[in-house]
Amino acid sequence: MTTSADVRMTLNYVLDASCEKFGDQGAIGMALDQPLTYHELYERVMTLARCLQRDGVDRESRVAILAENSHFWAIAYFAVVRLGAVAVPILPDLPEADVHHILTEMKVEIVFTSQRQIEKLYEQNQKFLKTVVTLDDTQGMADLVNVVSLSDYMAEGGEDSTEEPEPFAEIGEDDLASILYTSGTSGYSKAVMLSHKNLTSNAYAAASIIEVEPGAVFLSILPVSHAYEFTAGLILPLIKGARVAYAGKTPTPAILQKLCQHERPFALFAVPLVMEKIYKKRVLPKISSSKALSLVCRLSLGRKLIYKRIGSKLMEFFGGNLQLLGIGGAALNPEVEQFLLDAGLPYLVGYGLSESAPLLSGGPPGDKTIAVGSAGKPVPGVEIRIDKPDAETGIGEIMGRGPNVMRGYYNDPESTATTLTEDGWLATGDLGFFDQAGNLHVRGRSKNVIVMANGENVYPEPIEHKMNAYPWVVEVLLVENNGRLESWVYPDYEVIDDQTAGQTSGERQAYIAGLLETMRSEVNRQLSVSSRIAKIYERREPFIKTATHKIKRYLYDGGAMVS
Repeated sequence: MTTSADVRMTLNYVLDASCEKFGDQGAIGMALDQPLTYHELYERVMTLARCLQRDGVDRESRVAILAENSHFWAIAYFAVVRLGAVAVPILPDLPEADVHHILTEMKVEIVFTSQRQIEKLYEQNQKFLKTVVTLDDTQGMADLVNVVSLSDYMAEGGEDSTEEPEPFAEIGEDDLASILYTSGTSGYSKAVMLSHKNLTSNAYAAASIIEVEPGAVFLSILPVSHAYEFTAGLILPLIKGARVAYAGKTPTPAILQKLCQHERPFALFAVPLVMEKIYKKRVLPKISSSKALSLVCRLSLGRKLIYKRIGSKLMEFFGGNLQLLGIGGAALNPEVEQFLLDAGLPYLVGYGLSESAPLLSGGPPGDKTIAVGSAGKPVPGVEIRIDKPDAETGIGEIMGRGPNVMRGYYNDPESTATTLTEDGWLATGDLGFFDQAGNLHVRGRSKNVIVMANGENVYPEPIEHKMNAYPWVVEVLLVENNGRLESWVYPDYEVIDDQTAGQTSGERQAYIAGLLETMRSEVNRQLSVSSRIAKIYERREPFIKTATHKIKRYLYDGGAMVS
């Protein structure tokens, strides 16, 4: 194993050092199953790296991983970067056309995939693609380019064991490790180039503010192909000697509860939608079904007492050992955050982007000055400033700088030049401000700001949060249409069905229309005259969203939506 000082910020060093420190302890595996130890993980990575080296993978190669979470995913990733090659993680829920675009643009020669994803490769241009390796040992179709199971691929790697293996190239911290495709809300995906140091520095920074004992369990429910879960949910626990347990596909609440009861996780990272669903499905119904509880919750002290009792039940739901509930990837509804605070759940809100690998701010844990609605303080080693702040509100574009900031966008010098300044500042495209305690408050994307006829800026996200707080609402989008503010609401039809049982179709539609109009009236009373909503429409299908469940707003500009 290599321990030279100049590679301490490489992903290879992270794995090597963790193997040396925590060798026989559990490292990674599927939830409910026996995990691989750190030694076993290391040995499998090295074996697979030899196999890839045999097939010509080197510094010039790009290898894609299109698969669901598993320890095999991690083995494939670490084997690729061991050789100095570039890993190209692809989000499992991307459509086939996007997968083909990524593989072609990256000129990928080898893809690691799974049974649920392999069909996306059938029509792939085979000009570059040479080999498909199935992480779950799925057999490919005859008309697909060379398909081999991971077991067979690694077994073949041992056939030439009598020969002296070629040494691996020395990898530096500034070498390119990964190219991640963003799944943004404002247009086409961009290919973010991240070095070893970008990724490891962010993981080390997060690890420095979180106390984790070796053996602690990190239950993983988000796609590890996303920078958020990769850095905080994989690299960070490996640095600390913790164990990563993968839930497999996104679990239902019942399955999540079963996993938590067995694994008793120390940490779990989630997007706001997960917590908002728990709040709406498990908390609000208990309160609204009881007149006494509803009355008590109208008082601040009473609400806190009730939420505390519910919080203890939720802690049992999560296995009774949860000490870190990380929330990021999108904005958290302030009402839900207030519940988490009052309930005593150990949550932590973070903020970042793929371009910053990803964390810019979050925590630190235990800081009593962190304000509800904020994204905490800058993480260690990261600078944040507000560019061109408004004289009255202090709101301006959030800029970040640190060792975690990307090298740029692949083959896109124009976007790189507008996003990265010459002195290393990353223009996030998000608007925000700092409060007096140094907390970063994110107000939303600069491209999302709606400028009304009177020149007033309307930030749609805070208004959407007010509407999302209604228990019968799943998703909301606020748009400008011919000088008026309009909104589309995708209702929770399970709730609607319960409330309209026995009614005719016409009565049901009238009931929904009444809900929408009541919401419009109630929300407008909380808004300035110029930012009031003129009309709310029912949307009968979910909005198209990113991997972290943010609505892709650019698809619905100008109110051009169909119900």
